[in-house]
Amino acid sequence: MEITQALEQSQPGLVGRVKNAIRTQHLNQRAEQNYLHWITRFVLFHDLKDPDTLGCEDRQEFLSYLGDRIEISRARLNQASQALTFFYEDVLGKVGMSETAAA
Repeated sequence: MEITQALEQSQPGLVGRVKNAIRTQHLNQRAEQNYLHWITRFVLFHDLKDPDTLGCEDRQEFLSYLGDRIEISRARLNQASQALTFFYEDVLGKVGMSETAAA
C-alpha cells in the first residue's frame, strides 16, 4: 500500500490536509516526507483507524512500540513524536496532544 493510500483510507482528504499544514508552516520537502512517513506508520500501527478517534494513549503506545520493541534511535523517536504533535495540533486542530514526550 502506498503512503498516501493508507492515509486516505483512514480519513479521506487527509493527505491534502497534511500537505497544506506543512506548506502553511513553511516546512521543507524533507520535513514533509518525514512527517508523512511517521503519520502513516502511526495510522497503520492502529489498523487504519480514523486518527480523530485516537488519543494521547494511542500516541504513547505507538512511541513506546518504536522505542521499546523496534528500538529506533532517540533522534528518530523524537522525529516521530514531533511529527505526531504537528499532525494532531496543526492538521487535526487538537490541542494538548504534545504532553506525551518521546520516552
